[in-house]
Amino acid sequence: MVGLRKGKCYRRLERPYTRKSKYKSKGYIKAFPNHKISRFEMGDKSKPYEFKVRLVSLGTLQIRQNSIESARMVVNRKLQEVLGTNYYLKINVFPHHALRENKMLGGAHADRLQTGMAHSFGKVVNSAAQVKRGKELLTVWVFKAGLDQAKQAFKSANPRLSGKFSIEVEPISLV
Repeated sequence: MVGLRKGKCYRRLERPYTRKSKYKSKGYIKAFPNHKISRFEMGDKSKPYEFKVRLVSLGTLQIRQNSIESARMVVNRKLQEVLGTNYYLKINVFPHHALRENKMLGGAHADRLQTGMAHSFGKVVNSAAQVKRGKELLTVWVFKAGLDQAKQAFKSANPRLSGKFSIEVEPISLV
């Protein structure tokens, strides 16, 4: 069985190909897979935190939902081990974009592949979030004591995401 394609296959941000058909039922996506991101907000929201740490995209790209979920799990685990409930983590993007694939069949000896169609519509295999330059992907609110741990958690999540990201720290002024 064939697994997932590499993230670089879907990294480039493109306008989605829309199917135009003389039959209405063939002109839209019928089934969309359930998203794999289990939670978009974690931690304690009610506390008055001192710092806001953001993971900001340095380029325009698409990020698949399973890599967002993987980054979320790593950041949440690292922060929960060290800080307990003294943080609030939020995912700021949602994977709306459908990733379609025209599945090709290989022969018995894999010496040749099926040629397929030129502009086939394909089946939805995954979904991705389209992130533009300067958009924040993850945000963590922490106290001064947890600032270094939040930066370290974002550094450990960086390899799980395709593209380049910067970590920005911003103090929160209490009025």
